[in-house]
Amino acid sequence: MTSVRTAPFAELDPRTLHDLLRLRVDVFVVEQQCPYPEIDGRDVEPGTRHLWVEVDGQVAACLRTLVDADGARHLGRVATHTGHRGQGYAARLVTEALRLLGDGPVTIEAQAYLEGWYERFGFVRGGPDFLEDGIPHLPMTRA
Repeated sequence: MTSVRTAPFAELDPRTLHDLLRLRVDVFVVEQQCPYPEIDGRDVEPGTRHLWVEVDGQVAACLRTLVDADGARHLGRVATHTGHRGQGYAARLVTEALRLLGDGPVTIEAQAYLEGWYERFGFVRGGPDFLEDGIPHLPMTRA
């Protein structure tokens, strides 16, 4: 059984950082054909934690949590390598991220087609759909 790993930016070794960023670019930029600045500066913030699952030494899935200066908490950049989808890795990451974030509201700007998937974790729609980089998204909150 693979375990969920977690670290703030300052504790990521260079190889892991590379693999996390590469997975996100492979999924969000290449696979979804969405050229946008994936490296947005938020990865290095003190309130950011990176979570990932490795399989045979390869990052199979990842996400990041953000805690803003005002205490607002967010989940994002949930990505799974194409060869590892359907194994439950993303669900394990979301569950662990929510455990680490603790009680209180958590928001996510989810891709619209994943609304039902995020509802499994207690997220509910918080507003109308919107386009982000040409992809339908919706705001969701977990109270």
